[in-house]
Amino acid sequence: MTVLQRCQEALEHDTSLREAVAVQPQPAYFAHASAFIDDEVEIGEGTTIWHVSHVLHHSQIGKHCRIGQNVVIGPHVSIGNGVKIQNNVSIYQGVTLEDEVFCGPSCVFTNVNNPRAGIERKDEFRATLVKRGASIGANATVVCGHTIGEHAFIAAGAVVTSDVSAFALMAGVPARRIGWMSHDGERLGPDLVCPRSGRRYRDAGRDRIEEIV
Repeated sequence: MTVLQRCQEALEHDTSLREAVAVQPQPAYFAHASAFIDDEVEIGEGTTIWHVSHVLHHSQIGKHCRIGQNVVIGPHVSIGNGVKIQNNVSIYQGVTLEDEVFCGPSCVFTNVNNPRAGIERKDEFRATLVKRGASIGANATVVCGHTIGEHAFIAAGAVVTSDVSAFALMAGVPARRIGWMSHDGERLGPDLVCPRSGRRYRDAGRDRIEEIV
């Protein structure tokens, strides 16, 4: 009797062996072979994680996200649905990204204000919240402890050092509001009408605008 025949008989008569060699169900997300996914993480359906990225323990990533190359997420980070994170971005503990946030290549999040290599400050992490639909440009820096409002737009290279209003267009070091951006990522003119979609906005006082529904 050949070795193959003996293996076949073993599979037919040993239930535990059949279960051991059964094909395991594939995850609902895709992770490149070079990516590192720790235990105790949640990753939503349709999400893709590319080369040499690392998702650390107790992190949550929503559905249909796109995680680029050399991205670090976590530990204890929450990312919503439809988020796009480009290459070379680290999302540290204390940062929360809501749905449909865009993070450009090499943008930076901090989690303490005054780090020192020789001083442990994990108990001083400050929370950063990036709200739904906001965009952060390449090489921008978001200093911890602040909130970026819905559909705000942080220009490439800007340094955010304070809270950002919804729909605000921020640029410079430190970042200052230089205009307003629509839900669709178009700069608004004086009439506050989106040239792409026709969505209309109005002054809401205290350096704020809101969409007219």
